[in-house]
Amino acid sequence: MASPVASSIVWLRDDLRLDDNPALSHAVELGLPLTVVYILDEESPGIRPLGGAARWWLHHSLTALAGALAEAGSALILRRGPASRVIRDLAAETGAKHLLWNRRYGGPERSLDADIKAWAAENGIEAASFQANLLFEPWTITTGSGGPYKVFTPYWRACTASGEPRPPVDAPATLPSPAAAGSKNPAGSDTLAEWSLLPVLPDWSGGLAATWEPGEAGAHNRLEDFLDGPAQEYGTGRDIPGVEGTSRLSPHLRFGEISPFRVWHELRRHFPREATPDVGIFRSELGWREFCWQLLYANPRLATRNYRPDFDRFEWQQPTAAELGAWQQGRTGYPLVDAGMRQLWQTGWMHNRVRMAAASFLVKNLLADWRLGEAWFWDTLVDADAASNPANWQWVAGSGADASPYFRIFNPVTQSKKFDAEGRYLREFIPEIAHMDRRAIHEPWKEPDVQGYPAPVVGLRESRERALATYQKLRADEPGREAPGGPEISG
Repeated sequence: MASPVASSIVWLRDDLRLDDNPALSHAVELGLPLTVVYILDEESPGIRPLGGAARWWLHHSLTALAGALAEAGSALILRRGPASRVIRDLAAETGAKHLLWNRRYGGPERSLDADIKAWAAENGIEAASFQANLLFEPWTITTGSGGPYKVFTPYWRACTASGEPRPPVDAPATLPSPAAAGSKNPAGSDTLAEWSLLPVLPDWSGGLAATWEPGEAGAHNRLEDFLDGPAQEYGTGRDIPGVEGTSRLSPHLRFGEISPFRVWHELRRHFPREATPDVGIFRSELGWREFCWQLLYANPRLATRNYRPDFDRFEWQQPTAAELGAWQQGRTGYPLVDAGMRQLWQTGWMHNRVRMAAASFLVKNLLADWRLGEAWFWDTLVDADAASNPANWQWVAGSGADASPYFRIFNPVTQSKKFDAEGRYLREFIPEIAHMDRRAIHEPWKEPDVQGYPAPVVGLRESRERALATYQKLRADEPGREAPGGPEISG
């Protein structure tokens, strides 16, 4: 058998795109036969398997990516197993002399990548990694003492003062032809059907399919729609769950179907020199995503360990099965919480304002450990990523960086009256109360003719007082600190 011809491997992970993909662009510059591989790795130490909604998205995103690669003259190889083993096997099959990928920032992922890079060096393979999925890599933005930032505002100020993010690189028109194993046979690939990423018995994905267009084309369509509409009033529209006021780019960014560099510079092109403050607010939301990744980089166990160690003493209460089930199923008796949880189940996504209210209800009104909510969102969100999901849950719980103050307890009635005054969002997801007028719909338990919709699982006042007492006990237990009274604000 002839020796394999020298070739390159591009290992895709959370960067399922051709546009602004530095690893792929570098492979084009090398000009060698190219293997593009995606590895479904659920076995390497510390790697967190995807939740159900994310698996659905991955199936369709990979389908779209395979089509785009084929149009550019390449192919997508699918392999399943520990990435270290798969990469070694694929390098041997294809005679790879270059191994290229875009960087990841979670602890287990960085360890895995470092091990593979060391193996490659020992075996005469040039391994190179690139910045593709964060505008500002964690080690480039540090405090004056060289440590990570713990508060968002000075972090984002430091980011924006560090210079304009690089411009995106257009997708290559053509790609090198696929590498051949033994110079004869193309590297073998699994099929997506073999991975069983889609739900069956039952298939609960109908609402996801009606809502989303996974893949790079869908990401760019979503960005274009946002720039032509909601972006111009983002500062106010983002808080109104009953309208299309947000970008809904989060799942596309999570899977790397569009790069943050492309989003950043398209904003610049559409709105030169920050012509509207709404664009600056949206940029800061991109910044919060970056901040979450910096937190994970410095705290690899962010999904399982309190960012603030004093919360290890917090007296979480185990919710009853009925309480937890009511929250998960959108049957708490509080319409805003329930509409959000039903939107999550139906579409794999929830409006951000409602996410905060639903999360606050679980961790403060039910006093449930934030990790219960984080795990549920991990399984049901199409945009759940390893940084934003735990960081945001810890923010609401008060255990995280730059956290919501302990006395901030979102009142779901106040929130729905303020941000969904006409009940448009509530009616969309809770048909049992859709007939109610704009005043009654926010507090249906006060009406005598409600049928099919549950009574509240807890009282807001009583559960708020319990939460405040528990948080204040934690503060009182801190050495040398007395518990302050604190305002009982309700959002």
